[in-house]
Amino acid sequence: MKLLLALALTLSPAPELTPATIDAYLEQAMESTGVPGLSVVVTHGDKVVHAAGYGHDSEGRPMTADTPMRVASVSKSFTAMAVMTLVDQGKIKLDEPVAAQLPGFRMADPRAARITVRHLLNQTSGLSDRTVDIASTEEATSPADYTARLADSRLAAEPGTRYEYCNVNYDLAGRLVEVASGRRFGDYLRDRVFGPLGMRSSAISDKVVPVADGYNSLFGAWLPRPELDGFHDESGAGGVITTAADMGKWLVAQSGDGRPLVKRQSLEAMHQPSKLRPYGMGWGIEDDGQLVHSGNLFTYNAVEAVSPRTGYGFAVMTNNATLYDPTYDIMLGLTAMSEGRSPEGPGNERQLFEGVLAALALVAAGLGVLGGLRARRWAAPRSGRPWWRIGLRLLPALVPAAVLAAYPDLVSVLVNGRTVTWAQLTYFPAPLSVAVLVAALAGLGVTAARICVLYKLTRYTNSGGPGR
Repeated sequence: MKLLLALALTLSPAPELTPATIDAYLEQAMESTGVPGLSVVVTHGDKVVHAAGYGHDSEGRPMTADTPMRVASVSKSFTAMAVMTLVDQGKIKLDEPVAAQLPGFRMADPRAARITVRHLLNQTSGLSDRTVDIASTEEATSPADYTARLADSRLAAEPGTRYEYCNVNYDLAGRLVEVASGRRFGDYLRDRVFGPLGMRSSAISDKVVPVADGYNSLFGAWLPRPELDGFHDESGAGGVITTAADMGKWLVAQSGDGRPLVKRQSLEAMHQPSKLRPYGMGWGIEDDGQLVHSGNLFTYNAVEAVSPRTGYGFAVMTNNATLYDPTYDIMLGLTAMSEGRSPEGPGNERQLFEGVLAALALVAAGLGVLGGLRARRWAAPRSGRPWWRIGLRLLPALVPAAVLAAYPDLVSVLVNGRTVTWAQLTYFPAPLSVAVLVAALAGLGVTAARICVLYKLTRYTNSGGPGR
C-alpha cells in the first residue's frame, strides 16, 4: 500500500502555480534578501501566469511588470535569435567563416579566419578576455567601431576546440546582423524580434527606453548609482533593456508557442549544447534540461529560464548588483514550486557577506592603530640589527598592500580570467574593495610607524646615546 501511495504521489501532476502563490514567495524573497527592487514573470506554455514588480526603483517609483530593467547577458539569447532569423533567410551561413561574411573583421592571429558563426554563438571561437584588449572595446561607439578595435588582438585557442565565455563573441554577432541585414542592430531587433512578439517596451539603448539608475550595497546601505560606462548601446552581448511583461512574451516564444520568429529546427538548434560544453546559442543547458542564462551588470542582475519538461518559463530581474546575486536562487525557487517541490528560496547571504567584510575592515583598522601605538615596543629590541633582517620582519604587515596592488588581477582569476578594472571594483564588490583597502592602509601605517621609530632609535644610538 505504501509503495502504491508513493507511486501515485510521484505520478500526480505538480500543483499549478497561481499569482497568489508566486506573490507570497516573492514577498518572502524580498524580505529575506532586502533588495530594493525586483520584477518577475512566470509563463506556462503559451500563457503568462503572472508578471509583477516588487519594491521600488532609484527614483522612488513602485516597481511594476512594466518597469524597464537592464538584463545584461540575457541579451545574448536575443542576439542569437536575430542571427538565426537571418540564417533562415539565407543571409548568414552558420558554419562558414565570420571573416567571409563580415568585412572589416580581422585579427592579428591567422586562426581568426577559421571562426564560424556557430563558434561565436556557442562561445567556442577561441576569443578570450585574456587575449583581447577589453578596455579598448569598452570605449567603442558602435558595433563597427567595436569590430575594428579587435585588429591587434589574438585568440586563446584554435576555433572550435575550447569553450570560453567571452562577450566579444556576441558583440561580433550583433555586428554581423547589421551587415547581413543592412540595418542598425537595434533597429533590426525592434522590427524582427521585439516587434513581432509585441515587446513594445524593449530596446537595446537607454536613449530609446530610459532606465533608472540601479543600486549597489555598501555594508547594508543601498546606494543609487549610474551604470558603469561601457559598450552598452547596440551591444549584442549585454545591451537589452526590457520589462517583465515583455519577457513573458519572449519566454512564450522560446517554449515554441506563440508567434514563431524562426523555423522549428532553428529554435531547437539554439537550445542544443555544443560538443564542448552544455551551452547552446545564448542559452546554458542545466543537468535537468532546463534552459538558463544569467546576466550581470554593475547595477542590475537578471536570469531567464525555460523548462522543456514542464513548459514553465521564468524571468527574474533586480535593479541592484552586490557580491551576492539572488536572481538565480529566486528562479530555482520558482522552478521548485512549478514541479510541486517546496522552494528553498534565497537567504540573507548579502547581509552575511557584507557583515563579515565590515568586521574584517574594523579589525584591520583596529590592528593598524594598535600596531602604530606599539611601534616603539616592536622596534626597540630590533634597533641595531642588520636592515635586511628588519626588512624581513616588516614584510608580514605589507602583505595586505601587496594584495591591494594585485587586486584586479586576483579578482580576474576568481572570475575565470575575465578582465576586471579598478572602476569595476568600486561597484558591486565595493564592500570587499573597502575591506582590502582598509587592511592595506593599516599595514602600510604600521610599517611606516615602525620604520620611523627604528630610524629615530638608530640615529639616537649613533649619536652616542645610552644605547651605544
